[in-house]
Amino acid sequence: MSPALLLSMAAFALAASLTPGPVNLVALNAGLNHGFRSSLRHVTGASLGFTLLLVLIGLGLQSLFETLPLAGVVLRWVGVAFLLYMAAMLALSKDREANAVPSAAPSFWQGALMQWLNPEAWVASAAAVSAYTREVIHLAVLAVIFLILCQASVSIWAAMGHWLGARLTRAHHLRRLNQAMAALLVASALAMALMSPGDTAGASPPSLF
Repeated sequence: MSPALLLSMAAFALAASLTPGPVNLVALNAGLNHGFRSSLRHVTGASLGFTLLLVLIGLGLQSLFETLPLAGVVLRWVGVAFLLYMAAMLALSKDREANAVPSAAPSFWQGALMQWLNPEAWVASAAAVSAYTREVIHLAVLAVIFLILCQASVSIWAAMGHWLGARLTRAHHLRRLNQAMAALLVASALAMALMSPGDTAGASPPSLF
């Protein structure tokens, strides 16, 4: 496998996983409200969830949507509902006060589900598989590259949230930031709801995470 191919795989994976998106917003919020270490459950779940999706699509799972178009519609609307649920969790995050019971940090499984319920993640996985895999070894290398760069990229967002959280000392500032991130998740859900089948054909979207 040539260095140029490896570099191209890495560039694709980095662009997909580092740019802003729902998974990264939740990681940012987790770091902000719960600290970096607690946010790693979400980070790892999102990274492993996407990598598993990539591998299964490489092994033929994408054909499910060709034979059962309704499955894609169901996936999209379940994904919309899940994003709205996560937005509500962000908006209702408890303030960091001595007498407040903090909300739970996003879990490993929530991170993984955000990938599996994101139609854009399916499309980008299919695009990556189509562009870079001709043999099983190519798929294995692509999966390892995505796993490493996803973990690193989403961790960066969690670390930024932790950094911000250490500097936001007023509860109302934290509350407003949580609400702003919740609004961005709602916008992501609305964009997903308005997608037509043609919107998910062809090249990968600018951000999966």
